[in-house]
Amino acid sequence: MLLAHAVTLAEARSHLAALADNAVTIDASIEYDRVLLQIDFIHGDLIPAISPVTVTDRDVLFTVAESAIEDLATHGIDGLTVELVLDMLYAAREFDAP
Repeated sequence: MLLAHAVTLAEARSHLAALADNAVTIDASIEYDRVLLQIDFIHGDLIPAISPVTVTDRDVLFTVAESAIEDLATHGIDGLTVELVLDMLYAAREFDAP
């Protein structure tokens, strides 16, 4: 895994974890965790650590996570797989609506 891929993956993982922590409902938190687990499954054992994210605005967290997941396609992750993960992210967002 190249550094750029690791940075993108770490960004996606960190912001998904922050979304799970800041979710309005437990169901939303679980769904964000499922997205995180799917990204980890795709990458196997090559996963960077989650870094703390100081932002708590769920809209900002969602936008950054969405962008990072989209960028995974530029690092060799199959486009269909990226679309499926994005669909999971959008479904999680549905649970997080106030």
